[in-house]
Amino acid sequence: MQLLEALTLILSCQLAGEVLVLVSGLPVPGPVLGMLLLLAWLGLRGGVSERVAQTADTLLGHLSLLFVPAGVGVLVHWERVRDQWPAIAAALVLGTLITLAVTALTMAGVQRLLAWRRGGRHE
Repeated sequence: MQLLEALTLILSCQLAGEVLVLVSGLPVPGPVLGMLLLLAWLGLRGGVSERVAQTADTLLGHLSLLFVPAGVGVLVHWERVRDQWPAIAAALVLGTLITLAVTALTMAGVQRLLAWRRGGRHE
């Protein structure tokens, strides 16, 4: 029963995120907003319960199944992919490089913030 409650919590947060995005028109994916809602809920509750952690680990263990529809979509639209491969490759490479740069800058900023909070020691 606790497994069902944990799964209900996770999926309810995703549903709430989807509804909030639909109602408000925010330019954020519903599942991302749902994840933030789940994070807030877990923060208010004082952390992640063992059952929620187990349920999330089980879902993550089967995450590869979610790539099946994407793979089928690529095969169905293979002609389009073949015709537009330079644009797709450029988007993948540039997207990856931008993500790496933003992650590095964010980490550097967090390190500076933490060093400042510890009294100005830079590490």
